[in-house]
Parts: sequence; C-alpha cells; structure tokens
Amino acid sequence: MTSDKYYIPYLIPAVILTLAFAIRLPVMMRFWRIDPNVRSVGGLLLLASAVFYLGRPKTLVLLNSATGISNFAAPLVYTLLMMFCASCLVMIIHWRGGDPRRVRRATWTIGVFYAAVVAGLWTTFAFAEVPVERLRDLDTYYANTPWMREHIVLYLGAHTTACAITAVVTWSWLREVTGWLRAGLVLLVIGFVLNLCYDTVKLTAVFARWNGRDLDWLSTYVAPPIASVCALFIAVGFILPHLGQALQGLCTDYYHYRCLAPFTRELAGLDTASMRLPRRSPVSRRLVHRRTQISDGLLRLQPYLDPGIRERALAEARARGEAPKRAAATAEAVAVVAAVAALRGGAEAGAADAPVPGAGPAAGPDLVAVAKALRRSPAVASFRARSGPADHPESVRP
Repeated sequence: MTSDKYYIPYLIPAVILTLAFAIRLPVMMRFWRIDPNVRSVGGLLLLASAVFYLGRPKTLVLLNSATGISNFAAPLVYTLLMMFCASCLVMIIHWRGGDPRRVRRATWTIGVFYAAVVAGLWTTFAFAEVPVERLRDLDTYYANTPWMREHIVLYLGAHTTACAITAVVTWSWLREVTGWLRAGLVLLVIGFVLNLCYDTVKLTAVFARWNGRDLDWLSTYVAPPIASVCALFIAVGFILPHLGQALQGLCTDYYHYRCLAPFTRELAGLDTASMRLPRRSPVSRRLVHRRTQISDGLLRLQPYLDPGIRERALAEARARGEAPKRAAATAEAVAVVAAVAALRGGAEAGAADAPVPGAGPAAGPDLVAVAKALRRSPAVASFRARSGPADHPESVRP
C-alpha cells in the first residue's frame, strides 16, 4: 500500500479547491441560471477538486479494484482533467464576452474538441496493454507502450494547450482591471503558468523515456507538488476578489461605525425613538442603525441649527488654513454642538430652515467627517469651553 505521505500533494489541493467552491456557492446558487460566468467558474472548481480527490493513490486502487480493470482510473481521471481544461477555455470565452452567437459557437467548438480528446483517451486505453497497476508513475512506465504512448501525449497536449491559452488571455486583462480583481487575476496567471511547468516536467520525463534515459523522478516526485501549488493559486485566485471585497467592506463598515461613535454620544439623550439592536447584530446592520440614529437626532436638532454659527465657524476654520472638506466638517460640528446646547438649555426653536449636516448624496462620508471633528477639532473644543463643557457628553466621556 502506498505511504500516506504521498496522499498530501493530492488531498491538500482537493480540500482547498472544495473550500473555494463552498465560498462561491451562495453566489452560484443565486445566479446559476442567469450568469454563464458563474456556471463556468463553479464547474471549473468542482472538476479541479474532483481530479485531485480521484487522483489520490488510495482512490486509484479502489477504482481499479471496483472495475477489475488494471489502471482503469487513469482515463477516468484524465477525462475529468479534460473537462477541467474545457471549463477553463469556456470561462475565458464568457469573461471576454462579445457577440452571443460567436460565444455560443466558440463554446460548442471547445466542447466538440475536448469531447473528441476524451473519446481518443478511452479508445487508446482500450487498445493499450497495461496489465501492471501503476499508481504514481503510469506516464513514464508506459511511455513506450503502443497506444498508451498516444494516450499520454494526448492528455498532456490538450492540457498544455488549455493552460497556455488561459494564461495568455488572463495576462492580457491585467492592465484593464484594478483592486481585488487584478490581484485574483495575477494569482490565476501564476496558477496556469505553474500548470505549464507541470506539463513540461511530465513531458520531459516521457521524452527521456523515448530516448532511453530515466528521468522518472521528475514525473513521480516533482510534478505532484507543482500540481498542488497550481491548485492553491487557482483556488485563491477565484475566491480572492469576492472574499477580499467582502472583508474590505466589513473593515470599512467597522471603521465608519467606530468613527461615528462621537456623533451618537453628542446626540445622546435626544428623543429619537430608535430601536435597540440585538447584541450579535452584524456590523453592517449596526452601522445602518447608527446612521439612522444620527439622522433622527439631526432632524430633531434642525430647528436649533444656527446658520450664523456655522458660517462663523467655517470662516474661522478657513482662516486657520484647514482644507475645504475639513473646514466644512468643523463648521458642521460646531453647529451641532451649539444646537444641542440650545435644545438642552430650553432655547426657542428657530424656523427649521437650516440644512442638516450630512444630507445629500455624500451623507455617509460627511457624517464621518463631522464625527471626527466632534472628537478632534480644536474649534469644537474651544466652543465647548466657552459654552459650558459640563453640559456636553463628549466632555464627560470616560
């Protein structure tokens, strides 16, 4: 029985690819019928993981013994590998887009070509004489065997062609995208280039056999780890754009949530009738809740917002050399502090015609900027000192 250490180059990439498939599964379930890109990526990950699961020596033994045919697992695994190659090319075609008729025609062409390759694999295997079961060195052991020689060259050639096309086309897109998508494409390019290295190593060992030399160690010991690394790069390349954007959004929501804390403390005690959230609510929901609290508080303060105070604070901030956006945030913060003091001091409400801070298309960033000014601006601190610091929540914050 083959040692367990030989399972690692197959099991680790299989698990990683399965994880990538699981991460993308919610998106695939949502858009499976309407987006061919989702179908091609999902099929690619599923086929790639199946190749590694079935390629384990232990699984090969089970397949061969179950059918009673020596080395029957070889064309079966290579068939899945050809389907993976076809999925790569179909994915590239759908990513590139264009005329739907041309896309369908190219997809059918790829399907027919790789179907012919699969038929060739089973035909050559049927005519080949492979009585000795080989779990790890089948390619080199039967490199000079009639029909099996063609079998090996056929699958390696089709795999090399698909990986080369995918790597070149993906590389050409790197200048057209940015951010997480670009990072994912870079990893995909590396993964498919490493696939070409895998094919090169395999073919080198086979060619050496044809020339009477023994380089079997390349195919037996070097190629499987390269395939494992390929799978790692491809799996991460597919999930990085989705996962990276999700993590970036989570971090951004958490950052804004924390930044808005001074604003909510400033408006503490105002009657906004806001609901309390469960303790385990996600950050995105907490952020929406906090923004709603602030918006309700600002609506409550609107009759007490003095445009004159805002204009004087804006002029003073500009005189101090603050940037326009920061000066505007400082002026809004001072106006809010003054309005809170007026409301709590029992002042008479005004005409309610002052604009609410953060209103408009850029409400989110404006609220965050005002919250930062409430916490850090010397102008706000100076206004608090003049109007009585004990009355303001920020001054008594622990």
